[in-house]
Amino acid sequence: MFIQSSLSDKSTFFQKIKSLDYLMILCILALGIISSFAMYSTDGGELLYHSESHIIRFLVFFTMMIIISFINIKVWHTFGYLFYLVVLGLLIWASLFGITAQGSQRWIDLYFINLQPSELMKIAIIICFAKYYHRIQLINVNRVKNIIIPLLILFVPIILVIGQPDLGTSILIALSGIIVLWLAGVNIKYFFYSSLIFIISAPFVISFLKPYQKLRILTFFDPDKDPLGAGYQIIQSKIAVGSGGLFGKGFLKGTQGYLEFLPEKHTDFIFTLFSEEFGFIGSIILLAIYAILIFRIIRTGSLSKNFFGKFFCYGFGSAIFIYITVNMAMVLGLLPIVGSPLPIMSYGGSSMLATMIGLGIVMSTKIYNRQLIS
Repeated sequence: MFIQSSLSDKSTFFQKIKSLDYLMILCILALGIISSFAMYSTDGGELLYHSESHIIRFLVFFTMMIIISFINIKVWHTFGYLFYLVVLGLLIWASLFGITAQGSQRWIDLYFINLQPSELMKIAIIICFAKYYHRIQLINVNRVKNIIIPLLILFVPIILVIGQPDLGTSILIALSGIIVLWLAGVNIKYFFYSSLIFIISAPFVISFLKPYQKLRILTFFDPDKDPLGAGYQIIQSKIAVGSGGLFGKGFLKGTQGYLEFLPEKHTDFIFTLFSEEFGFIGSIILLAIYAILIFRIIRTGSLSKNFFGKFFCYGFGSAIFIYITVNMAMVLGLLPIVGSPLPIMSYGGSSMLATMIGLGIVMSTKIYNRQLIS
């Protein structure tokens, strides 16, 4: 049964429009514009496939985000488990019958987009856990049942994604779920024991990795060991970021990108191209936009009257922070290359779709922040 305040449900459409977080919308639009110019640069200063597709997807998914904003937050609570199961079904379908590219089978051809369900799972796991824990009192969070069930819910998609294989995305899905477990109040000793077990078992886990995954780890420790092979990408990325200096080389003047020294510059390494062209100052401005966006997401959660909205906003805001941190640390050589797109900035329809769905739910939490869910 849902308990709702009269103001939340009886507010007019105009009042809901006024309730939108316009600073958050401004940040999203700023990221969309910046990413469009960056994608235009990856296409050599022409409106070609990557830049055109990216702009169209941003406009479509941004509109979708606004529409999602007006869907009552209790609807997402009601269908939280169903959303997870649908995405899990898509994940199974991709693993069995999906498109294979570069040795990975992780996409479903929907004609208008090659959908990567593992990206949607990053959002689905947060919604599912937010629904699971919103009714559970703090004193009951650490009961065995309330730890085992969420772990099973988390491990199933992780195993499927690892099998595609996509180790990087599986790690990000795991982190998305672990964040909500921590926010729900799971005792810190479980995280300590899990970390200890992981460290002890790491050598055994590494032995099961595929050769290219092992090579990525070895390259992280010593990129110069294979400068023209496995270490090429990270070496060129560091050169590009360093050559940008304080103010950058200027728009469309990045030599590493234009001379094709930098591979995958439109996807995971988009920050490298941006940093080369706009330098340290441009990078700081980009980080400031992300920081404001994350702050507004967390603030929306703090103002919500229901725990479902709080859990989702806190979990999603923390997940966005992790995605940004992992991507930037990866291109700077501080972490192994794991295939983590930069939210909104990187080329990729599935990643942007998942991000916009998450932002739409956050905005719904803002509009219906007085909605109580029992």
